[in-house]
Amino acid sequence: MAFRKKAEMILAYQPDIVVVPECEHPDKLKFKPGIPTPKDIVWFGSNTNKGLGVLSYTDLRFKALDIHNEKLQLIVPIEVRRRKTSFLLFAVWANNPNDPDGHYVEQVWKAIHCYDHLLSDKKIILAGDFNSNTIWDRPRRIGNHSAVVEYLSNKGIHSTYHHHFKQIQGKEEHPTQFMYRHKDKPYHLDYCFASGYYFKRLVSVEVGDYDTWKIYSDHMPVITTFSNR
Repeated sequence: MAFRKKAEMILAYQPDIVVVPECEHPDKLKFKPGIPTPKDIVWFGSNTNKGLGVLSYTDLRFKALDIHNEKLQLIVPIEVRRRKTSFLLFAVWANNPNDPDGHYVEQVWKAIHCYDHLLSDKKIILAGDFNSNTIWDRPRRIGNHSAVVEYLSNKGIHSTYHHHFKQIQGKEEHPTQFMYRHKDKPYHLDYCFASGYYFKRLVSVEVGDYDTWKIYSDHMPVITTFSNR
């Protein structure tokens, strides 16, 4: 929350795109003097203090697809365009307490089925807070975390973190969230999945460390860098 107070830390990494779960509405994004403002922004949600924001700090521009399913309002397919090139970004904040079927990973499971016809695109990235991990799989639940990972894998879409660090789902060495900011409650909940096109161009993956980021959030930034060649 309160991205306006944390933007300076994030912008030190010179991001092209920032996906911000729990982001305030653009009308509330009043930055301190000297902090660059986004070149483009799209925002989704019903609570102006806590929605899903996607911000561009380059000439990349956003257009949410018209087929966006409002029942999955915080998982959004977005066309990202620069001049004559484009790719498809699914911005993710898996959080819908009004869904009786489940409001975390179940949202992602529903979304990848709802947008299945888009997942064969050559250039796809899914990024954000999935609020899920294999450690919480329930064998009888349809659409647990492992099922989501397998479904995406069958589409040629994989986690950049797990590939880069050669990690196994559920046994991650780098937590992306510390519950209540307690160091003894680490979890890996935030992901960047990408199609083969981007895997060939994957340069690096970095997860923010607890001591640096604990004063700003219980979530650590996940920074994925791709070559544009």
